[in-house]
Amino acid sequence: MTKVAPSLLSADFSKLGSEVERIEKAGADWAHLDVMDGMFVPNITIGPLVIGAIRGMTDLPFDVHLMIEDPVRYADAFAKAGADMLTIHAEASGDTLAALDRIHDLGLKAGITLNPPIPVSALDRYLDKVDLVLIMTVQAGFGGQSFQESGLGKISYVRDYAEAHNPGLEISVDGGINRETGKRCVDAGATVLAAGSSLFKIRDMGSEIALWKGFGRDAGM
Repeated sequence: MTKVAPSLLSADFSKLGSEVERIEKAGADWAHLDVMDGMFVPNITIGPLVIGAIRGMTDLPFDVHLMIEDPVRYADAFAKAGADMLTIHAEASGDTLAALDRIHDLGLKAGITLNPPIPVSALDRYLDKVDLVLIMTVQAGFGGQSFQESGLGKISYVRDYAEAHNPGLEISVDGGINRETGKRCVDAGATVLAAGSSLFKIRDMGSEIALWKGFGRDAGM
């Protein structure tokens, strides 16, 4: 079934612990956490201290998206805080291959991503070195943006590679994901849907997540 990873960027930060418990009870597969440094993107969110504070409240895997410059600098800190997956940007400063190696050395799953204007071919040199590819369907840095159609072609591109060379590769998609766009992304080859406002604004999150998990079932995904 399709995995669902609610993005805590859309949670109520005044009761973050309760929000983590809410998504787990609703049937989420992962918790998606967006880390922004105010340099790679013009916004600042959370860091290792916050992730460490909520780590003990759930057994959900923590899928941490690092929207930061030179991410290898903080790989150890996020690993210690309790991250299970660290996804970095191909266009961020620093040695990307060294960062991916360090993430794996720490026993975590490593992911790669890029912003919508960057051609998906920029990921080619990393696709056999990662466990996860995150396709951004909005510009990284802010929640609540509209879905960009160009992401569908990128999902298909990575899916074709995965089927030929890396069948265990997870393909996650983040940005403007809702019931309609999520279904289209799964049809294109996505295996994980990361979504914020479209899930957190729904009172019965559990029913919505159950619906999303069924996407792609008929196609045998």
